Amino acid sequence: MFCCLRAGKRLCLEKILSKCILQSRSLSGADAVNALRPFYFAVHPDFFGQHPKEREVNENSLKRLNGYLENLQKPGFRSFKPTRLTFYVRESEPNSCNAQESFSASGFRAVSFTLRTRDLLSTVLAILNSCSLSTEHVQSLHVNSQPRKEAKAVLNRPIKWDKTYYSFTGFKDPEEEIEQARRVETTLISWLDDNEANAVKKLKKSLPLREELERLKFELSHQLQLSDIRWQRSWGVAHRCSQLHSLGRLVQQRPEALKNVKGHTLIFTDRSGMSAAGHVMLGTMDVHHHWTKVFERLPNYYKLQKRVLFLEDQISHLLGGIQVIYIEELQPLLTLEEHFDNLDSFYNKLLDSRLPFHPRSLRGLQMILENDRYAPSLHELGHFMIPTACDPATLQWFIIAKAQEARENLKRKEEMMLTEKELISTSTEKFSLDRLYKEPSVSSAQMIDCCKRLLQESLPYLQGMHLCISHFYSVLQDGDLCIPWNWKT
Repeated sequence: MFCCLRAGKRLCLEKILSKCILQSRSLSGADAVNALRPFYFAVHPDFFGQHPKEREVNENSLKRLNGYLENLQKPGFRSFKPTRLTFYVRESEPNSCNAQESFSASGFRAVSFTLRTRDLLSTVLAILNSCSLSTEHVQSLHVNSQPRKEAKAVLNRPIKWDKTYYSFTGFKDPEEEIEQARRVETTLISWLDDNEANAVKKLKKSLPLREELERLKFELSHQLQLSDIRWQRSWGVAHRCSQLHSLGRLVQQRPEALKNVKGHTLIFTDRSGMSAAGHVMLGTMDVHHHWTKVFERLPNYYKLQKRVLFLEDQISHLLGGIQVIYIEELQPLLTLEEHFDNLDSFYNKLLDSRLPFHPRSLRGLQMILENDRYAPSLHELGHFMIPTACDPATLQWFIIAKAQEARENLKRKEEMMLTEKELISTSTEKFSLDRLYKEPSVSSAQMIDCCKRLLQESLPYLQGMHLCISHFYSVLQDGDLCIPWNWKT
């Protein structure tokens, strides 16, 4: 009998311990956001206004991280892929960090890490440890986040650290930074007044290189019979010239390797291959050997393109005629292989579910596939954004419910694109700009609003300049002026 009692007691104790261990791994979404506050304020793109490259890297990495965190909170989600992220981390006291970490003169360092975690707590700790940020506040938060009913009201309360926390850790007080930013809010006129001379100086210095870039681009496009030569990132003019010189040397050394490139668009980017849009990608860190392999493999890519088109047609047929598209400006730059895998996975899911869409009932509508979200949505430009892992029943309900709104958005899109083009032309002419353009992340509606307000101003500073509509103020290395679309007067 005593043996039975002991066995029962041991079993009860094991259940209690396993429950405690399970609870100790749990962390709510609100807790995770609060725990990552020091990280967010160390990498937030708004603090990298003077460093466009680092800002862009952080923006893209944050989007992927948010998608990873959202998937962790999705009930029943189990399909996790290792996610490689790179961030530029601001440092308040660079000298106090260990010697293995390299800092730029601007006070930030590059940090890369791969997430393989399957719960919020492990993910939060992995992020903070990878960026050499304190985790003490996570442990205290975690202790206080046990699932007691009387504590539930406190769990979602944002953490407000005592001022001594920032003095001790060296982190900047986010509330103080926000308040300072409000007090010294930049206006368009004052910023142009302060930065015009610097921009003009840089622009004049870059003019010979700009002419050299146009010459190289024209000669290579004509020699190889290319449709276009483009760059994925906003690299400087000198960097672009060096890439075209490198391509020119390859043309001289291995002319036979480039016979298949006729009619294509070349994109200089981070990796080599063919993009989902069918453009030839040349990795700027790759050597000529890698570029040559891409050119030689083009006939194989044509075969894969046919398979991609077949999958797109099959998906369209299963979804009532909706068109599957890939929008290069709005989506991550995918390789053709990655795009094919996404389509194949989505097609098999649809095939198993057999959704009862009426044939051709959704003709004229458009959709894109995305990997970093799990809920379908409708873009302001009229296309559906569908996750590859979307539940078929949810997908059917969403598309049917939003079909009419999508058609209206698509109609407005055409009008908006025309208005945007006219306003860019009018603004360029009024201010005698050499060039007026926008970042891909700036929507047509934002660009229209910005141009309309610009046309109401008198801005002699802009004559002969290159003006980029962005989300922040900056003078680029070649003299381009970046202003936020929602600039203040």
